[in-house]
Amino acid sequence: MAPIHVGALLFDYQAIDVIGPFDLLNSASKTLIGHLTEYTTVSPDTIAKAPEFIFHHIGETLEPVTLTAGITLVPTTTVADVPELDILLIGGDSPIHSNIPESYKDFIRRHVKAGKLLFTNCTGAAVAAQAGVLDGKNATVNNVEYNWVKERYPAVRWTKAQKWIVDGNIWTGSGAVAGMDMVAHWIKENYGLDVLTEATRGLDFEPRGVDGLFTVLPARYDADGKRVSSHVFPE
Repeated sequence: MAPIHVGALLFDYQAIDVIGPFDLLNSASKTLIGHLTEYTTVSPDTIAKAPEFIFHHIGETLEPVTLTAGITLVPTTTVADVPELDILLIGGDSPIHSNIPESYKDFIRRHVKAGKLLFTNCTGAAVAAQAGVLDGKNATVNNVEYNWVKERYPAVRWTKAQKWIVDGNIWTGSGAVAGMDMVAHWIKENYGLDVLTEATRGLDFEPRGVDGLFTVLPARYDADGKRVSSHVFPE
């Protein structure tokens, strides 16, 4: 199985919008799940079907970019030189102060036109809307900025009906952690619940379903019928 190339355009997005989903994908990789066997039991079948990812942090140049919480990232490649991506993830900046370069918008348009998978997280949907790739599409965005974004990008069919929305090759998440839930769903759909379970067990993260409820991992109960953690950890 060839590695999956995943990239994120670097600008002043909220750090968790990209770092959270990237780390979840990384935790679902064959390498990381394989490492869990040093501490606990993992089915060889689960390891065998887990994917591998190569991550790209894409800048206009290779100059460092400052995100939220004082985090600075150095791009691994530029928008002109990045290898062909399988997945593009767009984090969210402040929509009212957004200053996305035209080279990024062109890159987003080419990626979507090629039929490749686009994830947006939080107000990253507003960035995709700036590029025009959401026109006529069903999409969601961070619910705090929802009305502001809806007013400014009326060609998009905005909705708050679910935590994430899938329209063809474009997946939009409504908020930072909802975006992690969305990516968790993609992992489950493509590689199975067992791969997702090992990825989230390593992070002690329980993803929610599209309705925002904890219905993704099978519920567990103790001898008294009290619900307990869905994850099973080594004794």
